[in-house]
Amino acid sequence: MDENEIREALNRHWAASDANDFDVEHDIYREDAVLEYPQSGERIRGRRNIQASRVAQPNAKRFTVRRIVGAGDLWVAEFILAYDGRPSFTVSVMEFVDGKVARETQYFADPFEPGPSRARWVERMG
Repeated sequence: MDENEIREALNRHWAASDANDFDVEHDIYREDAVLEYPQSGERIRGRRNIQASRVAQPNAKRFTVRRIVGAGDLWVAEFILAYDGRPSFTVSVMEFVDGKVARETQYFADPFEPGPSRARWVERMG
C-alpha cells in the first residue's frame, strides 16, 4: 500500500468515524490490532474488540480532522473529538503493517483558558 492509498484509507476511516459507520470505520485495522489510551491506562486487543468498545460508547460523537501527516508506516491524525458537543483535542498515532493499522495510540487534551502572562504574544484561534 503506497502513501496515497494510506491517506485515502485514513480519510475514509475518519469520515466513517464521524458518520458512526462502525463497519467502514474499522476496515482500517488488522484483526490483531492494538489500541491504547495512555491517559486512562486502557489497552484493547483485536479489531472486533476495538469496534465493540466504540459501538458501546453511549455519547454522541463528532470528529473534525485538522490534519493528517505521515510517511511509510507511521501516520498521525490531529482532530477534535466532540463527545455530546464537548470538544477534546486529540492525536492518533497509527502504525501500519501490510496496509492495515497494527497499533494505534490516542492522546486527548481538554481545552483550557489562555494564560494572561503571554497575552501580548498570542493570536486567538477560532
